[in-house]
Amino acid sequence: MFEREVSVVPKAGLHSRPAARFVKTARGFRSDIVVVKDGNEANAKSPIRLMTLGAKCGDRVTIRATGEDERQAVEALAEIISKEEE
Repeated sequence: MFEREVSVVPKAGLHSRPAARFVKTARGFRSDIVVVKDGNEANAKSPIRLMTLGAKCGDRVTIRATGEDERQAVEALAEIISKEEE
């Protein structure tokens, strides 16, 4: 298992477009990936579950992956959530 805690940077938080981009990237990895906020856990490959976390700009979340590409998955997803949308 590999995990990393990051701050949510997009102004909209993990809603709509940032969440869609996050999920699309997560689905490209074989590892099981979850996002944890305030003790609540959501499957990173499910846009509905991800948005139920209600992660807003400035919130801290943990991205946790288990599997053969766990480190790459966490780093790629952390990069998305750690910068403003282009």
